[in-house]
Amino acid sequence: MNQMQQMLMRAQKMQREMAKAQAALAEKEFVVEKGGMVKVTLTGDFTVQSIDIDNDAIDPENKEMLQDTIAMAINEAIEQIQAEKDEIEEKITGQSGGLF
Repeated sequence: MNQMQQMLMRAQKMQREMAKAQAALAEKEFVVEKGGMVKVTLTGDFTVQSIDIDNDAIDPENKEMLQDTIAMAINEAIEQIQAEKDEIEEKITGQSGGLF
């Protein structure tokens, strides 16, 4: 087997491993809770599964604070997902940089 065929086989193996890792990550849930007011759940494919708001946090006078808290929780979950994607990518390819 020549060197080109070996490189191609390694690349195909990495693609299969990456696809498997992506599928597993897409099903994983990331939960972030902020101040006991808001809890958000996202899956690894960045889909929001749920947003739970504590009844005490629902105050028309604090609408802006509640909105900011929800946004912070979602953004934190997105950061966690991206960090895990980067970790998976680096483990499989030996480098990071947004392959998937």
